[in-house]
Parts: sequence; structure tokens; C-alpha cells
Amino acid sequence: MVERLAHGGDLDAAVQHYGIPKADWLDLSTGINPVPYPIGHIPPEAWTRLPDTRTQANLVEAARAYYGVPDRAAIVASPGTQALIQWLPRLTPKGRVAVIGPTYSEHAHCWRSAGHAVINTPVNGPLPGNTDTIVIVNPNNPDGARRDPAALAAHARANRLMVVDEAFADTDPVLSVVGETGKTGLIVLRSFGKFFGLAGVRLGFAIGAPAQLETLAEALGPWPVPGPALAIGALAMADSDWIDRARRRLAKDAARLDVVMEAWTGPAVGGTDFFRLYNTGETDLHSRLATKGVWTRVFANRPSLIRLGLPPNDSGFARLTAALN
Repeated sequence: MVERLAHGGDLDAAVQHYGIPKADWLDLSTGINPVPYPIGHIPPEAWTRLPDTRTQANLVEAARAYYGVPDRAAIVASPGTQALIQWLPRLTPKGRVAVIGPTYSEHAHCWRSAGHAVINTPVNGPLPGNTDTIVIVNPNNPDGARRDPAALAAHARANRLMVVDEAFADTDPVLSVVGETGKTGLIVLRSFGKFFGLAGVRLGFAIGAPAQLETLAEALGPWPVPGPALAIGALAMADSDWIDRARRRLAKDAARLDVVMEAWTGPAVGGTDFFRLYNTGETDLHSRLATKGVWTRVFANRPSLIRLGLPPNDSGFARLTAALN
């Protein structure tokens, strides 16, 4: 059996442990926009035909415009960012890989599983100069730590790969290093599902120098993204009005969550507009909320921290407030 890591968002485990039906939970354990993009009508041929060249090109064009990909850079669509995280280590010559963390655990796991020597590097420390690859999430998950994009791009070399996972950068575009892509040694990963609230679509992107991404595209094979995902992605990333409203709402709700939590945890100790990180001290707030049907995220190696995603609406905020009291 292939080893699999445990991840947050496993509501089934909460259902089994606490005996509360799945429909009765307020799930705040993920860092996904709780108000998804309205999908609307999907053309029937998206389900019944293999994706054609024009449909795939429409998605790539929309992604180029949305992410601000320069002409010199290439962009490859994949069935979720996770597929890219797993493929990159297998397509990169084995060497020393610095993973800046703690962060999303699949990064270190996938590089180590592919035979690389993984070096865990503190998120608040300097970027190492003696490694073959650097992997960083910007802004980071779960603490929201941010790095200057120009400084990240400067670490990319012809003989050193810099992988920047920007899964949570949609609400803070100035953090993105996409504008620097096209130079050898820099690859940026972007996740569609988190900002657009459609994780089940399974759509992600790699952006970088054409020569580097050609091998990745070949590994993914033909038709890596299904027709419905192509249609939804192209439509959503071109909807500038919805994008602007979503950014403003997420920022407002993140600030609102801080106000709700401050009486119990003090100010947030980190996070993004998708999720917030709090220090609970010695209080087992996670279990207490779970007994009331509110599911949050905790970390085995840092038991005093708790991460909350955003409630989807006023009712969600009211339920969280009631569960805290």
C-alpha cells in the first residue's frame, strides 16, 4: 500500500468520532472560499466528448490573463495542484531539497518519496543557498507567512529550482511571483479550487519556463483536465466582477472572524483571507467546538494552535459564536 498523509478537512472522521450527522456540521477545517463561484450551465458536450484543442486553449488563455502570465512563460493545466506536487519531484534530478515550513505536508512527503534529500527549513529563517531545490508556499499555510516575491525570484538559477506554491495568493496578487516566470529555475503553482470555492473541480496550474514545463506537460499526458473543469475554469477566471466581490468579501469576513475569536484566543497569530490561525493556550477549543458540531483544524506537533476557515454566511458566524459561549 502507498503511504498517504492525513489532511485537514476530513469531516467523515468527525462524524464517526462525535456521532453527529454530516449535514449537521459547520465545517471550518479547510482553507477554501465558502461561497463558491456559481457554476451555471455546463455545455452537454463537456461531459460527452474528449476536450478539444479550442476548449483547452480557452482555459489557458483565461488563466494567463487572470494570473498575469508573461508571454515568455508557459502555463500547464493539471487535474489539481496535488498532481503537480507529485510529478515535479519525479521529473527533477535527485538532490538536496529545502522545504520551507512547517507548511503543506505533501511537499516534503512527495520530494522525499521520489528519493530526494529533504531539508526542513524554518519559515522565518533565510532561504538556503546550498540546495538544489527550494520549495516555499507564499503566503504560507497555516501561518500565512509572506515573502517578498522579488527575493524569491532572485533565488532561481539555472542550476537551482525554486518552486513557489501560491495556492492562497489570489486575495493578495502583489505577493505573486508569476510576473517573474519565464526565467530558468522558477516554477509557480496555482490552485483554482481554493479561491473559487470549487475544490472538487480539481484544477491547478504550473507556470514557468517553456523548456521546463514541456516535460511536465508530457508527464501529465493528453487531456489531463476534464471537459467540465475546462469550461468552469475558463468562465470563472474571466469573471472580473465576481473576482473583485469575492476578494472584498473574504477580507471582510476574515476580519469579522478575528473579532469573534479574540475574546477566546486573543488576536490572530497568523493566517490569510481564506483562514485564520489562533493560539488557544492550554484550552482544548477544538474538541469543545466539535461537541457542538463545529469542525476546526489542529496540529499534532503544535497543540496550542487552531486554524479556522471562514463561516459561509451570517448563520455560520452566529453558530460559531453560540458554540464558543
